[in-house]
Amino acid sequence: MSTGRTALAAVTASILLLAAGAPAGPRAAGGTVSVLAVWGGSELDSFRAMVKPFEQRTGITVQYEGTRDLGAVLTSRIQGGHPPDIAALPGPGQIAELARARALVPLAGVVDAKSMAQEYARTWIDLGSVGGTLYSVFIKTALKGLVWYDPAALRAAGYRVPATWDALLALTRRIAAGGTRPWCIGLESGAASGWPATDWIEVLLLRAAGPAVYERWYLHKIPWTDPAIRTAWERFGTIATNPAYVYGGTQAVLATNFAEAPFPMLAVPPRCYLHLQATFIEDFLRKQYPAARPGADLDFFPVPAIDPHFAGAVEVAGDLVGMFRDTPASRALMRYLVTAEAQAIWVRRGGALSPNRKVRLADYPDPLSRRAAGILVAAPVARFDASDMMPQAMQSAFYKAALEYVRNPGRVGDLLAGLEQTARDTYR
Repeated sequence: MSTGRTALAAVTASILLLAAGAPAGPRAAGGTVSVLAVWGGSELDSFRAMVKPFEQRTGITVQYEGTRDLGAVLTSRIQGGHPPDIAALPGPGQIAELARARALVPLAGVVDAKSMAQEYARTWIDLGSVGGTLYSVFIKTALKGLVWYDPAALRAAGYRVPATWDALLALTRRIAAGGTRPWCIGLESGAASGWPATDWIEVLLLRAAGPAVYERWYLHKIPWTDPAIRTAWERFGTIATNPAYVYGGTQAVLATNFAEAPFPMLAVPPRCYLHLQATFIEDFLRKQYPAARPGADLDFFPVPAIDPHFAGAVEVAGDLVGMFRDTPASRALMRYLVTAEAQAIWVRRGGALSPNRKVRLADYPDPLSRRAAGILVAAPVARFDASDMMPQAMQSAFYKAALEYVRNPGRVGDLLAGLEQTARDTYR
C-alpha cells in the first residue's frame, strides 16, 4: 500500500512541475500512458520526438498504438470497457459524439484554463468544447486548400500562377494541351479513403458560397441537394474526373495513397504540375525529395478566388487529443501536450502548424511553413474542415460518395440525394 501511495505522489509531483513549466525535475516513479492515433511514418516520428522530453522528465512511458481505422477501433475499445488513456482525433464532430456519450473525461482541472485562454485563440478552445465544457485540445493544426507546385518547372514551361479560379482552369487546359497531365491527385487512405476529395469540395464551397453557407451545410441546415453544394462537387469533378487532367487517369486517383500522390510533381521531367493538399504534405515531399528547396523547388498558392467576397477565407484542420481514462499519468501528458514547448518540437521537425500563440514563427523550419502559419493567423475568415465537424456516420458516407463520384460522375444527383437521406437519419 505504501509503495502505491509513494508512486502516486511522485507522479503527482511531476504533474505540478509540468504545470509550472519547470524544465526538469525529479524523475517520477514511472508508469505508462496509452495513446491511440492514426499517425505513422514521419508523423509518428514527430510525435515520439514530441513526447521524449516528457518521458525523460517524468519517467512515464508513452505507449503508442496506431490504426488506420481510428473510429472503429476506438468505438470497439470503448464498448469493450478498455479505452486508451488518450486518443488523438481528427475533428470536433467525433469529439462531440464521444462527449455526449460520456466516453470523454472533462478537462476542467486537468489543463489550466487561464493558460489556455492566454495561449490559444478562443476559436480553438470552442472547437474542443461541447456545451461549454472543454473535452479536447488541439496539439497541431494544418492550413488546407493550398495548391502545391514546383516554381522552377512551372516557369520553365512558360506557365504562371493563376489569380482566379477561371485562370486556374485555363492553366489546367493549357498544360493538358501540352501533353502533360496538369494535376496529381490521390484519394487512398485506408479506412478513411476519400477524405482528400472532400477537402476539394469543402474549399471550393467556402471560396464560392462563403462561410455562412459552409456552416449551414455541415450542420445540415441546408440539404445536400442544394445548388451551391452540387456546384462545388461539379467544380471538383471538372478536374478530378477528367482522365486528361489527372496523372494516371481516374483509376490512379482512386488507388494512389494521398501521401505519395504529389511525388510525380517533383520528378524530372515533371509528370504533373499541380497538387491540392494541406500544409502537412510538405513534410512528405521533402522527405521524398530532400534536395528540394522551399520557395525555389517547392511552393504553394491558395486555391484562387471564385467569389471575390470570400477570397480570404481559409479552411483549417487539426488533431485534437481527448482523455478517456483519468489517471495521474494521462493528466500529466495532457498538460504537457498543450504547451508551446511540446508543440514547438513538432513544428521544428516540419509538417505541422501550432495553435499555441507562444510557438514563434522562428520555430518553423522553412519559409513555406512560416508563410502558412502567417496566413492562418491573419485569415479574415477561417472555418474548420467540414467533414470533421460532421457526425462519424455522415463523414463516412461523404468519403464513400466522393470516391463513387470520381468513378462515375454522372451519378452526382443520386449521390447527393443519398447523402441527404443519410443526413436526415443522422442529424436527429
